[in-house]
Amino acid sequence: MRDEDTRYEAVRSRDGRFDGEFFFAVVTTGIYCRPSCPAVTPRRPNVRFFATAAAAQAAGFRACRRCRPDAVPGSAAWNVRADAVGRAMRLIGDGVIDREGVAGLAARLGYSARQVQRQLTAELGAGPVALARAQRAHTARVLLQTTDLPVTRIAFAAGFASVRQFNDTVRAVYAATPSELRAAAPRTRDRRTAAPTTGIPLRLAHRGPYRPGPVFDLLEREAVAGVEEVSGVPGARTYRRTLRLPYGTGIAAVDERPGTPRAAGGARPGGWLEARLHLTDPRDLTTAVQRLRRLFDLDADPYAVDERLAADPRLAPLVDARPGLRSPGAVDPEESAIRALVRPAEAAELVRRCGKTLDAPSGTLTHLFPEPGALAEAEPEGPLGALAAALADGTVRLDAGADRDEAHRALLAVPGLEAATAAAVRTRALGDPDVAPPGVTAPESWRPWRSYAVQHLREAGELEIR
Repeated sequence: MRDEDTRYEAVRSRDGRFDGEFFFAVVTTGIYCRPSCPAVTPRRPNVRFFATAAAAQAAGFRACRRCRPDAVPGSAAWNVRADAVGRAMRLIGDGVIDREGVAGLAARLGYSARQVQRQLTAELGAGPVALARAQRAHTARVLLQTTDLPVTRIAFAAGFASVRQFNDTVRAVYAATPSELRAAAPRTRDRRTAAPTTGIPLRLAHRGPYRPGPVFDLLEREAVAGVEEVSGVPGARTYRRTLRLPYGTGIAAVDERPGTPRAAGGARPGGWLEARLHLTDPRDLTTAVQRLRRLFDLDADPYAVDERLAADPRLAPLVDARPGLRSPGAVDPEESAIRALVRPAEAAELVRRCGKTLDAPSGTLTHLFPEPGALAEAEPEGPLGALAAALADGTVRLDAGADRDEAHRALLAVPGLEAATAAAVRTRALGDPDVAPPGVTAPESWRPWRSYAVQHLREAGELEIR
């Protein structure tokens, strides 16, 4: 979709398949939108295209109040790409700029701050500060419209350095003051009753079809007592878990039944999963949301995945039976790596012995999963001890911006760690969409979606489910 005429056709047909893949702005109104915006299609000479919402904002356009372009799923490219730009976008999504600044982002990528600025600006039309600013604005809107937190607290919770910066950004992005944005909140979300009892209510958007059943089946099979639980009957389950976050802790709940808006035209734009977050520190909202999105693989492009895999005779009937099948990730990469080595019952025992007890337990959710350092001390022997030590000392890096190839090589160097386990960690903890486990014949035609092909084979019973 790099050709502008092709992009305009997507806008003209209100094609929701491209929401989040690019944005368009209208020079006569000063507004930018998602491709599926239901408003009257502008004339082609008045349209400008941008790779990111941040680039549109930097060019002086404000977000459309009708289609809310800041709420679209992220581009699937950031999951696929392993280069510096892709890694940077994953780190920015995880909130690294707010916590460590541009210098911290650059250090994690192994580049200078100037190189990172140049690469992001050249490809995305916005540098790291502008990209983080757009993310802060979205977080601020969510907090304004779903909680009753004081505006001053929201400003700092969203990552702004001052209330003045917060006010100026909100006015520039939404053409409204924070108070006006709060007053415009949908009546169906009563922040005064939602905040203290059900946490921060969220809609985690996805593009295209989404099959939650297999994801919830997997989470139910893997659930670790004390850290996770899945309740309800298939089709109406709720997944709950504890979260270790940069500023505090959290408890997340995600419902299985997806919401689906009526399409304004063209392809169905997708839908959302209902979620609720209880956070001890609201500054963790952005990070918590991004980690849930990775767990449920909500930024994937099912159209591209299904089109590629359906061209294979072996996979075609499987894709036809399960369109929109996802490849789940992880909310905590280090936890995911440890759990790849042990069964749920063993993991629950580790939680009981080494996990940190929550200050305010919630039902069966009582602990955080043990940190690698604590596990390395408690279990110094064998592959588990070796992996925990490697994670604790940074020999193995699995954060959002980790180089996947380097991490894979480091995993294979851990004594006692099998290649199949390293592949599982690469798929789940690193969110790599193109992994084939050892022993699985995966033709080149499945690239770059081999992780999804493996999911189809597992769901069809052609591979053992791990």
